[in-house]
Amino acid sequence: MNTLSPFAKPLYVMLKPVGAHCNLACDYCYYLEKLNLYPNAQHVMNDELLEKFTQEYIESQMMPDVLFTWHGGETLMRPLSFYKKALEFQKKYAKGRKIDNCIQTNGTLLTDEWCRFFHDNNWLVGISIDGPQEFHDEYRRTRHGLPSFRKVMHGIELLNKYQVEWNAMAVVNDFNGDYPLDFYHFFKQIGCHYIQFTPIVERIAKHSDGRHLAAVEEENDETADFSVAPEQWGSFTCAIFDEWVKNDVGDYFIQLFDSTLANWMGEQPGVCSLAKTCGHAGVMEYNGDVYSCDHFVFPQYKLGNIYRETLVEMMYSSKQQAFGQAKYTSLPKQCKQCPYLFACNGECPKNRFCKTKDGEVGLNYLCKGYQQFFNHVAPYMDFMKNELLNQRAPANIMQAVKEGKIK
Repeated sequence: MNTLSPFAKPLYVMLKPVGAHCNLACDYCYYLEKLNLYPNAQHVMNDELLEKFTQEYIESQMMPDVLFTWHGGETLMRPLSFYKKALEFQKKYAKGRKIDNCIQTNGTLLTDEWCRFFHDNNWLVGISIDGPQEFHDEYRRTRHGLPSFRKVMHGIELLNKYQVEWNAMAVVNDFNGDYPLDFYHFFKQIGCHYIQFTPIVERIAKHSDGRHLAAVEEENDETADFSVAPEQWGSFTCAIFDEWVKNDVGDYFIQLFDSTLANWMGEQPGVCSLAKTCGHAGVMEYNGDVYSCDHFVFPQYKLGNIYRETLVEMMYSSKQQAFGQAKYTSLPKQCKQCPYLFACNGECPKNRFCKTKDGEVGLNYLCKGYQQFFNHVAPYMDFMKNELLNQRAPANIMQAVKEGKIK
């Protein structure tokens, strides 16, 4: 397809095979309410759509490696047969490309059969777990209000039993945000070497039928009680960084720290929230509707439907390009003058609902926390950048810290 030639980067669209359906009802979940977008529907992706997406997604790529990302809701609410069918379609249309799969799950539905499948087919599994039991069960409960921690840990035991590669996605909230080292040590104790911790920031809007999570475009800055506070986020990240930089560089990988170093080096960070622009990662719902981003699944951010437009047409449309560029162009003056703009890039646009010192709208809610973090890690990032530029191992930083060479 000649239309692909200008695009020298992966086209990335996350799949929602069961839409927003989930067996849990986490207090802070931003996606459960998406069920309201499709009332009176089953929210199940059929095989016809699965095949159509698979063929078009693979053929739309300019890169030799193709990554399929399965997200929820709870992805394992689709039967294993669905994902076996997905592999059949991937093999059918691969045409020499290397196909990888990663899947995000809350872990409560994992079985021996699931884990054997993931191992045999080299799937990467992301587990949603918010730290030790007391932290995790605070907000991550079933629809009947029952705790979920023990089921998640059983799932992790099964992943380890079958030697499935997995990593953790942990939400930092108002509760566990006060215990950074307890949080971090837990992941070390369970042998998790790849950790993504995400600050939960959600706003509450008042509607005629009650209080709901606010849509990104609503003018409301009342945050939900479970949201992490900016200063709390800053102290949390600094405390874990101090522990990591002294003992765990090169052994445990924290996405925030890796992405910060990437920005310090002038490279593309591994997390979209810290990138200069966004819009490269769309999401497709169970019925073929494609949206600009997983956090922007609202009618005004719908790009189209795969039955009517191609993935290339939607993901490289003027609407999506404008969405991606707006991350930078919509920054307030205070952000554009900030010495850490290169490291933060305004973070995620969904969190930009505060005002600057001059009263300009668009300041990120977590700004103070990120400033605290960047101020704290700057000497270490400068050191690691120098080590890498001189082709020395970044793990040398641990020795430098212990010898007091970094102030």
